[in-house]
Amino acid sequence: MKLGLLQCDDVTASLQARHGNYPEMFLRLLRQHIPSAEVQVFRTQDGELPEHVDACDAYLTTGSKYGVYDGLPWIAELEAFVVALWERHKPLVGICFGHQLMAQALGGEVRKSDKGWGVGVSFNRVTARKPWMEPWQDKLDLIVSHQDQVMLLPPQAEVLAHSEFCNYYLVQYGEHFMSVQGHPEFCKGYSCDLMNAREGLIPAERLRAGHASLNAEIDGPLMMRWIVAFLQRGASRYHALGSGAAAG
Repeated sequence: MKLGLLQCDDVTASLQARHGNYPEMFLRLLRQHIPSAEVQVFRTQDGELPEHVDACDAYLTTGSKYGVYDGLPWIAELEAFVVALWERHKPLVGICFGHQLMAQALGGEVRKSDKGWGVGVSFNRVTARKPWMEPWQDKLDLIVSHQDQVMLLPPQAEVLAHSEFCNYYLVQYGEHFMSVQGHPEFCKGYSCDLMNAREGLIPAERLRAGHASLNAEIDGPLMMRWIVAFLQRGASRYHALGSGAAAG
């Protein structure tokens, strides 16, 4: 499988020496599940996008410090590409910023949440079971770092997991779009360093709770396994139907 990684930001320069950039974070996990996959990185924040939706078999987005509503040209171009993927029934998984962009592209609404920053580990209940969720479990605890949330879902959306803090945490659209607010690619060390780097921006009480939450086990490897299974199923379905049939 050829996977397109739609990179939407860079890790802060001061943290890259220890943790790498976003592509390295994803590749470390992806190689555990699909070692033979070809991964092509597109720096969307620099205006780099695939020339055609069929440039790759499936796509995955990274997070970003930007808001999907910021009105930047590259975000508008990426959103148009997401719409093209949806219309062509091409598999896509969105992470954090990508989760929010997918919702906005399909008619939903995203804005800063009145609940404030989500940092550290978020604890979520899985409320729907899908064939790609193997092995199955009814919780999904992932590292998060966000202020924005999806506030209004598009009509195509099905919520698969949620918490009191985030109503729309894991969402599926049709058979080929899926997104998650959390970061399966983040490790605890990066989360800790990122919170420290944002001291003064995030309320002290929220930071203390975020650091304390890092004592919990996280489901990042499981979520990446689910993501790979979802993308593989979607890519197989797309090729079985043929690009013309999939678009119809």
